[in-house]
Parts: sequence; structure tokens; C-alpha cells
Amino acid sequence: MEKHITLPLTEEVAKTLRAGDRVYLTGTIYTSRDAGHKRMCEALARGEELPFDPTDAVIYYVGPTPAKPGQVIGSAGPTTAGRMDAYAPTMMSVGARGMIGKGYRLPEVVDAMKKYTGVYFGAIGGAGALLAKRIKSAELIDYEDLGAEALRKLYVEDMPLLVIIDCEGNNLYEEGRAKYLAQRN
Repeated sequence: MEKHITLPLTEEVAKTLRAGDRVYLTGTIYTSRDAGHKRMCEALARGEELPFDPTDAVIYYVGPTPAKPGQVIGSAGPTTAGRMDAYAPTMMSVGARGMIGKGYRLPEVVDAMKKYTGVYFGAIGGAGALLAKRIKSAELIDYEDLGAEALRKLYVEDMPLLVIIDCEGNNLYEEGRAKYLAQRN
């Protein structure tokens, strides 16, 4: 099914999404990779607030390249999501609801998605230049010293994604493989 979603990603909206849905996101998302996630989780452990309100937020696992003159952002392809698996449950526990990346997630992350009504969206690796065209503004928020891994606020329009894992734990990677194997036999 194809769905157009205007962010934030509320619990009610997340519950309507199913593994395999084609989704077009419009609104504010945040960028962070493993170094930024580590820093945010350490801050939370110290009782500090995050540099943005994570409530119903979507975090894009990306380290964009520098923007060329006239561009909002450089190439912005997804990072392997597994690098954030140690931090994703903590981020969901404070309100983050959506994650965008590529690749598998650990069972602990899927469990947290079920507990906190989270959704994992897949972006196509290797299509960073095309995805960057959906980014209409980019603002550095914090962690500038991390370079490409700095925390950014992006505004996206109709960013094309697939729901890989929904809030019930249904996993397109597993379902797709099972369907393929069943058809082969």
C-alpha cells in the first residue's frame, strides 16, 4: 500500500503502517549516526536533555556529504542501521518513533519497536543523490565536531521509503525471503 505521511510520526499513524508499505514522508526529520547516538544516550544517562525534542521524531541514519554551491545538502544515502542498534531502544524510550536506514535490526530493537510503537523505514542505499533532492532544508543543530555525523534538522518532501519493520514486529526482510523461498519450491 502507498501512504503519504505528514510528520510528526504519531503513535496513531505508526499503528496504521505495515511492513511492505510504500511511504512518502513530508516534514521535519533529524539526522544522526553512531557517534551522535552515543553522545545523545550518554547525555540521557547523565539526566541531560537532548538537543531536540525526540517526541514522535523520525531519525535518519545518514552522514551527508557537503553541499555543493546552490544545494541544500550533499548526497544523503542511508547508513547501515545496525550501527545504531545499541542506542535505538534508548532513543525510542524517550519518544523517538521512526528510524530510517538500511539493513537488518537486532531482536532487541524489534522488541523496543513493539513496546514503544516504533517503525523502521528502509531507504535505498546508493541513491543518496536522489534522496537529497527530497531534502528542502538542512540545519545544523549540535555536535558540529562530528562532521558528517553532526545532528541536523531536515525538512523533507515526499521522501520515498519502505516500511521494513512495523510496530507489531512484522519484518519485510523476513516475509519477503519466506515468500520468495515458497515460490521457488
